[in-house]
Amino acid sequence: MKQPKVGLFVTCLVDLFRPNVGFSAVELLERAGCDVSVPPAQTCCGQPAYNSGDRADTRAIAELVIAAFEKFDFVVAPSGSCAAMLKKHYPELFAGDDQWEERCKQFSDKVFELVSFLTDVVFLQDLPARYDGTVTYHDSCSGLRELGIARQPRKLLNMVEGVEIKEMKDPDVCCGFGGTFCVKYADISNEIVGQKTADIENTGADLLLAGDLGCLMNMAGKLQREGKATEVRHIAELLAGRLDGPSIGGRK
Repeated sequence: MKQPKVGLFVTCLVDLFRPNVGFSAVELLERAGCDVSVPPAQTCCGQPAYNSGDRADTRAIAELVIAAFEKFDFVVAPSGSCAAMLKKHYPELFAGDDQWEERCKQFSDKVFELVSFLTDVVFLQDLPARYDGTVTYHDSCSGLRELGIARQPRKLLNMVEGVEIKEMKDPDVCCGFGGTFCVKYADISNEIVGQKTADIENTGADLLLAGDLGCLMNMAGKLQREGKATEVRHIAELLAGRLDGPSIGGRK
């Protein structure tokens, strides 16, 4: 069987705030039999500009991303929101463009979020992880609503030796981050994340997991301000067994 060539779209937040997620993603993809590359020309997916209504700059960014990744068999991102941007919203930018529409479609058709790729496209059987504790999982909005990601992370977590999943109340309800939403409507965002952290705390879980670093940073920040002991990590870090460093928002 041909070894699939995967281009890893690292995402801005992973690159700047949590490189361990990127390293974990590479390890998991390689364990699933993929030939992984990280194109150095990649930049932001363009989502902040897109959500702010700046279509011109979003399209310029999209052209750079497509050019950097179109040679790969698959494009994988450890983020539901970035993957959804590449897969669902890029085609809207180039609709009706004779030069770019088909080129964009071919690119977007091979974009996947990391966890869904590891369950729906290739199958990750050899997990290096073990975690003797309880976890709860937050379903990030973009991954769930735009890409249909819900069963996939739980399927992989059930493969991890020692893990017990404790579902929170309303795991599919927004954490209040919403990209630029949390800046424009800070008070509303804080109320939403406060309800989310209460639901997390009520599970009694040791560890909060999700597949989107923006959501994780938002929830980790609120938990830290509230003095809560729950640790926060990206699901890829647990699956790859890369738990030696500090949790998100934790001390070194």
